[in-house]
Amino acid sequence: MGVFLTQATGCAVFGLYPDKHDYEFNAAAASEIPRELAKATLPAYRVEPPDILVVEALNNIRPPADELRAGDELLIRASNTLPIDPEGDTITNEFRVINSIYFVQSDGTVDLGPEYGTVPVEGFTLAAAKSAIIDHLQNTIGLAMPNVAVSMPDVTGKQVISGEHLVRPDGTISLGVYGEVYVAGRTLREIRQIIETHLQQDVHNPEVTVDVLGYNSKQIYIITDGGGLGESVNRIPYTGNDTVLDALSQIDGLSEVSSKEIWVARPAPAGTSLAQTMPVDWWGITRGGLTATNYQLFPGDRIFIRSDHMARFNNTVSKVIAPFERIMGFSLFGHGLVREFQFGHMRGGNRGFGNNNGGFAAP
Repeated sequence: MGVFLTQATGCAVFGLYPDKHDYEFNAAAASEIPRELAKATLPAYRVEPPDILVVEALNNIRPPADELRAGDELLIRASNTLPIDPEGDTITNEFRVINSIYFVQSDGTVDLGPEYGTVPVEGFTLAAAKSAIIDHLQNTIGLAMPNVAVSMPDVTGKQVISGEHLVRPDGTISLGVYGEVYVAGRTLREIRQIIETHLQQDVHNPEVTVDVLGYNSKQIYIITDGGGLGESVNRIPYTGNDTVLDALSQIDGLSEVSSKEIWVARPAPAGTSLAQTMPVDWWGITRGGLTATNYQLFPGDRIFIRSDHMARFNNTVSKVIAPFERIMGFSLFGHGLVREFQFGHMRGGNRGFGNNNGGFAAP
C-alpha cells in the first residue's frame, strides 16, 4: 500500500546514493556529523571583535556616597528660618522660605538666595552637604535651630549606559565616563557580571542585560576554483543555523566552470598535519533531497568548489599557447606588411609603365 501511494502521488524513492559506490559519501552518511534535520546545539556564544552588543541598564542610580559636582540639582527644604534679635530672643522680620530646587554652580556652590548667600558643596556627599548648609545657616546667617533636608530629585547615573556598544579591536567596549571593560572571548553571562562589577563604584546596585545585536566576528568561507584562472573567496556571516546548501545559496550556487566536486574543510588546531574534510554530494543535497552531506556549518568552515576538469584543461592550454599565438600574430602581421609593401610597390610600378608606354593610344 505504501509503495502504491508513493507511485500514485508521483514520488519516487531512491537509494541513499544511486549509482554511486563512493566510500567517502557512505562513510559521511554513517557518521554523527551534525547535518540538516539532525543539527547540534551550539555552545555558548563567545564575543569577539567586531561584534556589536546591546547593553540595557535596569538600575542606573547614583550611590549614596557619590560626591556632588557642578550641574547637580538639589532639593533643599528648611524650617525655623527666622533670624534672632541680637538684643534677646524675640523674632524680627521673616526671611524667604527655603523650599526649592537649587543647582550646584560652576564654582561648586549652591546659591540659597540673597538672604542666605552661597554654600560650597561640590565634592560633598548629600549628608556632608546637609551639615554644611546647617552650619552656614547657624554660624553665618544666625539662625537658631534650622531644620534642613537635602535630597536629589534626579538620582540617575552620570551617563546613560543603555545602547549599542561595538567590541573594539582590543577586545573592550566603552561605557563612556564609566571607563571600559574587556569582553573578548567571554560569554554574555560573563560579560553581564563583569559590567555590573565594574559599575559598582559609580552606580547603586547596578543591574544590566547584555545581548548581541551584530554577529560580525564569525564567518564561513566559500572558495571557488576558477579552472586555472585563479580562485575566488567569498565570506558570509555565520548565523548558527547554516548548512552547506544555505551557504552556497548566498553565492547563487555553482558557476559555469564549477564541477560537482565539493567538500567542507573544518579548521584544525595548529600543529595538526591532517586536514579535516567532509565530501559533499551535490546531486544528493539538491536533486535528491538527501541530507546526509548537507552538513551543519560551524565558524571558520571552508567550502571548496573544484572546477570542471575540461574547463581547467581548456584554460590551461589557452594560457600556454596564448604567448605563442601573440608572437605568431606579430610575425605574420610584420611579414604581411612587408609583402604588401613590396608587391604594392611593384603593382604601382607596372601601372606607371603601362601609362608611360601608352603607344597603343591614339596620338
